[in-house]
Amino acid sequence: MKGLLIKDFRLMKNMKNSILMIIVIAMGMGAYIKDASFIITYLALIGVTFTTSTMSYDEFDNGYPFLLSLPVSRKGYVVEKYIFGLLLNGGGWLLGSVIATVAGAVRNTAPVRDSLMMSLALLPFALLLLSVLLPFHMKFGGEKGRIVMIITMGMIFAVVVLGAKLAESMHIDLDAALEKLPAMGTGTIALGGIVVGVVILLLSCRISIGIMEKKEF
Repeated sequence: MKGLLIKDFRLMKNMKNSILMIIVIAMGMGAYIKDASFIITYLALIGVTFTTSTMSYDEFDNGYPFLLSLPVSRKGYVVEKYIFGLLLNGGGWLLGSVIATVAGAVRNTAPVRDSLMMSLALLPFALLLLSVLLPFHMKFGGEKGRIVMIITMGMIFAVVVLGAKLAESMHIDLDAALEKLPAMGTGTIALGGIVVGVVILLLSCRISIGIMEKKEF
């Protein structure tokens, strides 16, 4: 597993110019846009995208059979990708949080405490991105995986919209329910979201292991 991590980080080293450009863009966003949460989400998504790009490199030119001929199990390969993804995804989230917090303090648009709470609240979303994208990529590969993921996201969006319409027809006030959430405390909500995010991530890893075990190369 250590060898796989070294391989992936060396691949990232080859992308250093792209990474530096992304960081510069994120800092520019911090200087101009009001919605700092977008910066955190953007960098977390970039971290996951770089993770899936290493998987595309692994797939290229029938690379999986070669990788698995080394002392690497299929389970070990999947676990390494999740660890690597967590490092990049978490790094993107952390960098985005720092940029958003500093930008909010310098521009006097958000107190530091509010920025930190917002960052914690977005951490479950960062975990969810990783949990959703990796299984799709392992199951369908690069191009098909993206198409299937977009379709699935569209279906989820449709279900959410239909659920909201159904609640409205049943005279359920969703706005009133959402307004009660702050009374629970942002920290409590964020902590609960992180726990749920970790559980979903572990479940996603188990699903990905099952996908990889059944794959034929």
